[in-house]
Amino acid sequence: MKIHLTAIIKAKEEHQSEVLEVLQNMVTETRKEEACELYSLHQGIEDKNQFVFYEIWKSEEGLANHNQQSYIQAFGALVEEKLQEKPQIYTTHII
Repeated sequence: MKIHLTAIIKAKEEHQSEVLEVLQNMVTETRKEEACELYSLHQGIEDKNQFVFYEIWKSEEGLANHNQQSYIQAFGALVEEKLQEKPQIYTTHII
C-alpha cells in the first residue's frame, strides 16, 4: 500500500539558507530512489523559514529504506542546532 507523507520543517532564521541547501540536496537524491513516486519541497510564503515536504512512497519498506540513506541522516544531524523544533511528520493512506 502506498504511503503519503507530509513533513513540516521550521528552520531557525539564521540557518534558513543552510537548511534549504540540505533540503534541496535531499530532493535531488531522493527522486533517484525507486520507491519514490513523488517528493516535492515547498517553502512558506508568509514564513520563509517553514518548509513542507509532500511525498508518495510505493511501500512502507521503500520509505524505511529512504530513511536510512546518508542524505537523510545528514539532515537529521541539523535538527538540534538548525531547526526551531523537531520536524512534524504525518504518514497517511488515501481513503
